[in-house]
Parts: sequence; C-alpha cells; structure tokens
Amino acid sequence: MDCMGRALALARQALGTTSPNPAVGAVVVKGGVAQGEGYTQPPGGAHAEVVALAQAGEGARGASLYVTLEPCPHFGHTPPCTMAIIAAGITEVHMATLDPNPLVWGRGKRDLEAAGIKTHVGELEEEAQELNEAYFKYITMGSPFIIAKFAMSLDGKMATKEGEAKWITGPAARDRAHDLRRTVDAIMVGVNTVLADDPQLNYRRSAAGEAQKGDRQPLRVVVDSEGRIPATAGLFKGPGSTLLVTALSVDEVKAQKYAAAGAEVMTLTANGRVDLHQLLKMLGEREITSLLVEGGGTLLGSLFDLRLVDKVVAFVAPMIIGGREALTPVEGEGVSRLAEALRLARVKVERLGDDIMIVGYVKRD
Repeated sequence: MDCMGRALALARQALGTTSPNPAVGAVVVKGGVAQGEGYTQPPGGAHAEVVALAQAGEGARGASLYVTLEPCPHFGHTPPCTMAIIAAGITEVHMATLDPNPLVWGRGKRDLEAAGIKTHVGELEEEAQELNEAYFKYITMGSPFIIAKFAMSLDGKMATKEGEAKWITGPAARDRAHDLRRTVDAIMVGVNTVLADDPQLNYRRSAAGEAQKGDRQPLRVVVDSEGRIPATAGLFKGPGSTLLVTALSVDEVKAQKYAAAGAEVMTLTANGRVDLHQLLKMLGEREITSLLVEGGGTLLGSLFDLRLVDKVVAFVAPMIIGGREALTPVEGEGVSRLAEALRLARVKVERLGDDIMIVGYVKRD
C-alpha cells in the first residue's frame, strides 16, 4: 500500500478543523497491512499519531508509523506524541517533513532515534508542506497565509460595466471556490463587494445551500474605511463571527447597530485608510493562520501592491465581457514596468467544466 499517500489523504480530511494546529495524518503498518490510522482532531483533541496508535492497539508493537509531520516531543494541550510512539513499541517512523515549530524542529526525530527507533524523512515532502502551508508560515512568521481568489472572464473582467457579476463561472468552478472556505480560518472582502453583492461569506455544503449544524465557520473580515456597510447586510445574519475594520471611528449610533448585529468593530488607520499591515498582525495574534481574500479589486490591488499575497487562485471563464468601465479583479497602483510585475511559481492548471482554475504562489525576491 502507498502508506504515506494514505497518511496525506487522512490529513486532508482534517483541513479546516485543526487550526492553529497543523492537519496531520498517520498510518500504523505491519507486514504491509494497516493496523490503525487517524488524523488530527480539533484543538484540545488527540493528534493523528495517538488516534492511529489507539486504533492499532497491540498491532502497533513492532510496526512502522507513517506520519505527514514530525511528531511533537513537548507537552501542550496533549502529551508528547513521541512518548506515545515509544510506549506503543513502534520500531520505525517515516515522516514526510519536519515541523518548523521551534519547539519541535528536529527534536521529535532525535527523541525517537534516542529510543532506538529508526527514522526516515522526506517521502512526499513537497505535498506535505503544501498541505500545511498556512501552518508553516504562521508558526515561523506569526501572520496568516494569504490566498487571493477571484473569478474573471477571458478578457480579465469580473463584472459588466453595469456591475453584473453573477455568474461568470459555472457550477463546478463555483463549488471549488466555495470549498476553499472550508479550509481557511478567515475570509476577507472590501466594503464595495458587500454593497454590490450582499454576500453571506460562510461555508455551506448542503444541496439546499444551508450551513449544517456543527460546521466550522471562518471569521468574516470586512475592510470598510468609512463604516459604510449597512447593519442589515446578509453577512451579519449567518452563523459565525464578523469583524468590521475601519479607518475612521464610527459614530455611537452606528456602532450600536453593528454590535446589535453581532459584529466586532476595530479601527486601524494608516494615511486615512485601513492599515493592512496592522490588520494582518492582529489576525495573527488571534491565531488566524489562513486568510482567503475574495475581493474586490481595490482590496486585492492594495494587498498585491504591498506584496502581502502568498497564493493566487484564479478562475477564468471562456467569455468576453469588454467595456472600458467594466471592473477588473485587481486594481491598486500596479506596476510601471513588466519587469516589476508579480509572477507566480509552482503553477497548476485544472479544468472545471468549461472554466479553468489557475493556482500559483507569488515569487519572492
């Protein structure tokens, strides 16, 4: 069996439920047969290795463990996974990648080796690091991993000159875009997107489009410099929490309306606009490890201008909209020369119905 591939598949099942911890998968194998498997439980719950070992029971003695991330050697909300592995009688541990957490980095591997357990690192390492890319950035830099997501026509328009934007892409692309919400801690939009589309900005998975009881909802973040969003906006009505970030302090009456709608209001100012650097710092302090930015063009333009975006997910529909005044997905200042343009690396292209999805990572100088 493809043991590490199975461990990665298990880890993907945990995505969106473990933050700020990484999503990890583990498989206990003896004689080519899986004895136990598991993935990370929500914060405070068991780690993947412990779940797999518990399922394996005595079958873990003399077995090999395949795990997508280096086992933790320290006490946190749960005891060290290395202790559980040693006590279970595992003789060999295969780790896809080391954990960049300073409390773990290399130490988990060394503790296992000190107990006489053989260790291996590097199998499907790139896939494992990509799966936990948000955790890797957050644990090393303290700020969220930023994904810029947008949909556009073949000629680069995200709406007609009259502002009509539903729907540029087809159902398959929209479903894939919506699935991104399940994997992130927060969704961010600018106020113009709210005023134009009145989105709910939540994760919905049922055929009827309603959130299921128990679904984890990402934090909704709205960048609204002047506090223009109405307290009756649809995003205040759904499940989950909303953070409204302004550049100017809102008046008491409006503040009371926002509070009554269940929103938190925060003012972060830089040159009359919302201070995006401070906003990301604050989100990191709140253990937001991943942030999906869904528009509009002004907000995305500012994030690209400031070189804050880590990953781009763009959906392109085979249609021509045209129009000098039709909106584009990324505005802002832009660049003067092509040599200054942001370029993507590790680009992947996938067809979704008649649309295509382009995914890539912003190259760093």
